Amino acid sequence: MGITMKIKKIKHYVFIIILFGVVSLSACSDNSDERPLNIVFFLVDDLGWRDVGSFGSDFYETPNIDKLAQEGTKFTQAYAASHVCSPTRASIMTGKYPARLNLTDWIGGRKSYTFERLKSPEFLKELPLEEITIAEALKNHGYATAHIGKWHLGEDPFGPLEQGFDMRVPNWNKGWPKAGYYAPFDLDGIEDEPGQYLTDRLTDYAEDFISENADKPFFLYMSHFAVHDPIHGRPDLVEKYSKKLLSKETPDSPSYLLEGNPDDPRPLTRKQLDSLIDLPSHEGFQVLPQRTVKIKQHQDNIHFAAMIESMDESLGRIVKHIEKLGLIDNTLIVFFADNGGMSGGNFGRANRIISKDDLDVAFATSNLPLRGAKGWLYEGGIRVPMIVKLPKNFSSSIKVVEEPIISTDFYPSILEIAGLPQRNDQALDGVSFVPALNGEAFKRGPIFWHFPQYSNHGMQSPGGAIRLGDYKLLEYFENDTVQLFNLKEDIGEQNDISENEPTIREKLRALLHSWRNDVSAQMPQQNTNYESNPNVYPPKALEGGLKWDGFEMK
Repeated sequence: MGITMKIKKIKHYVFIIILFGVVSLSACSDNSDERPLNIVFFLVDDLGWRDVGSFGSDFYETPNIDKLAQEGTKFTQAYAASHVCSPTRASIMTGKYPARLNLTDWIGGRKSYTFERLKSPEFLKELPLEEITIAEALKNHGYATAHIGKWHLGEDPFGPLEQGFDMRVPNWNKGWPKAGYYAPFDLDGIEDEPGQYLTDRLTDYAEDFISENADKPFFLYMSHFAVHDPIHGRPDLVEKYSKKLLSKETPDSPSYLLEGNPDDPRPLTRKQLDSLIDLPSHEGFQVLPQRTVKIKQHQDNIHFAAMIESMDESLGRIVKHIEKLGLIDNTLIVFFADNGGMSGGNFGRANRIISKDDLDVAFATSNLPLRGAKGWLYEGGIRVPMIVKLPKNFSSSIKVVEEPIISTDFYPSILEIAGLPQRNDQALDGVSFVPALNGEAFKRGPIFWHFPQYSNHGMQSPGGAIRLGDYKLLEYFENDTVQLFNLKEDIGEQNDISENEPTIREKLRALLHSWRNDVSAQMPQQNTNYESNPNVYPPKALEGGLKWDGFEMK
């Protein structure tokens, strides 16, 4: 019997847990005496696609996530709606693309510079109150709702309490833990003691909320600050991974590779990038000539590994607590992240230089075989791990879903699984992935990204992207550059086929432009105050006949 049929038959008997970024809903009817679903949305910050064992990591230990993958369904091509946090979080809350909301960058945003050829458009610094969030939709059906952890969708009065949540911990709306992960946290609403670790302390509050609402339907949005920087591992786990690293075989491959800006007038080839990395001009860790940056190639950061295992423990604790209360059979669990892993440094200031002693803080992980990192439209910036575990009565034999989905899809999927109606006044961009869980034919259709700002991570040009079937097209706005990749054959996006496949290129480009018009996407304009400034990217002495002129090495 299919999931949809079961919903109709068992309407009101569901308990959903969404972990690492998924929301679950309960199938409920006002006339039923059966208990509606409880929902836990467990969202991890900055977790890369390969940062858990079940998705390929051989260094980080994630037994609870891996168990979830064994018992549930892995989505191997799940995407965040943006390569930075706030837009993706807005898409989860609303089921809408960030471009439609005009919330296209992390709230706060990066400083603009006169050396940028384009002027970034203004974007919203909060999630509009008129949007109907998934928390509001559930609350209207009798759910107790709690937000624990990171919000980053606007300062009060645009915080969680105004967006459908009954409670929130902490009273802090920014995207990073104020004083880091070691107590004292200096976060209003959190009582802490010396020696406490933030990920563990937030989990305490999650367990308390579940216990207090065990006799009613609840929605827990478990939104960890981890594994966002600062990279602060719990000391006992740091010691564990320090020993593990000593026993790990040293890789033959380089620790860092050079990544270039694809929207330069003459983008550097892989051969050119490999030849530059050892030159004096490209020493150190900073935005380098021609907006090149170094990308971490190995998962060997012991502090980051410790942060991941702590986050995994949090998931395990929540699941065990639900089991203890006898609610696990009525629980759907989904695991998700808000963007790709931090394998490239955060260079929000054009002249920032990262010292060798700070590399573990700035370069957290490796996304290989994916290209790029958080802040990039390559797969390393937007493809994330996702797992869904259905309640017992909705069990599915589908262990792997390979069809692409995106974070806008959680809203309609949760509503369908919970048996709750979609409001007529809530237009969604998301598509329910329930058919995929039910083993039915499921074709998501095109998926879109729009980032009209310059990125913190390497000063990348504003741009957008579309994924349709196996093909992905990236379009950049400074120089009207495009790249086309066949992800089935080239998951690492190393072979640009845009010149070889003009028909596919133009088809995808037309669809991307049409979508931008449909959602009224804001576009950057020419910067009338543009000033070429070669000192912005420190022009160290170049070798090999390369001359620096601000944006191009000839």
